[in-house]
Amino acid sequence: MKMHKLISLGLALALAGFLTGCNKLKARDQLNKGVLAFRNAQYAQAVDHFQQSVNLDPTLANAKIFLATAMELQYVPGGAIPGNIKKGEDAIQAFQNVLKTDPNNTNAIGSVAQIYYQMNKYDQAKEYQEKLMKLDPNNPDPYYWVGVLDYVPCQRQQMELRTKLKLTTLNIKDHDSYPPLPEKDRTQLEQQNGSLITEGIQMLQKAIDLKPNYANAYSYLNLMYRQQADIEADKGAREADLTKADQLAAKALALMKSAGEQAQHGSGGVS
Repeated sequence: MKMHKLISLGLALALAGFLTGCNKLKARDQLNKGVLAFRNAQYAQAVDHFQQSVNLDPTLANAKIFLATAMELQYVPGGAIPGNIKKGEDAIQAFQNVLKTDPNNTNAIGSVAQIYYQMNKYDQAKEYQEKLMKLDPNNPDPYYWVGVLDYVPCQRQQMELRTKLKLTTLNIKDHDSYPPLPEKDRTQLEQQNGSLITEGIQMLQKAIDLKPNYANAYSYLNLMYRQQADIEADKGAREADLTKADQLAAKALALMKSAGEQAQHGSGGVS
């Protein structure tokens, strides 16, 4: 009787191992089909194949990351239609599934950050950019994105206040046409935005320190100094911020022009 049970158990284990092996082969077949559909930009079909692959073999890491990426590509950034929002949320969940077994996967972390940014969920986007920053402190991009994510709410608050007060928005070429805020409103804006402005300037400067030709970082640092100018109590400090912003804007334009010329030469364009 005992021998019979042992034989039955052995057969059951052998069968389980055989089925597991079959599922792994089927999973890889679905993965390959998904990759083919992905390369042909057939993302809905790719998602179906990758999902089947994950279901057949939950340990297949490549299937998980491909599934999440294909889902991400189906999401339209900023689209407010419920079905589109659901696609973005599903993509985030798929990347988070990757992070459950590979918590330091920078590709997944960066993708989640970008989707949250595109969904206007800036606090969540910033949280994931900060995770990237800790994992790769010499990568300039997370510093840049934290700076951008600090700028967005500051700019919104500033524009709402200036619109309410019917004050002219910034004319880069003429500081005199950009009147300072009344003291009460300046103090209010400083309380709302001061810490974000300080952090944003630090983050963007760090990005530039790590990548001196980072044109986009110069552009946003220029904008951050204009935000700082609006909360300065001292007229001289305000003017210095605006002058600094002008210099940064010029630097950004020069870098963009240089990059454009290099691209033109690289593609065989006429100099």
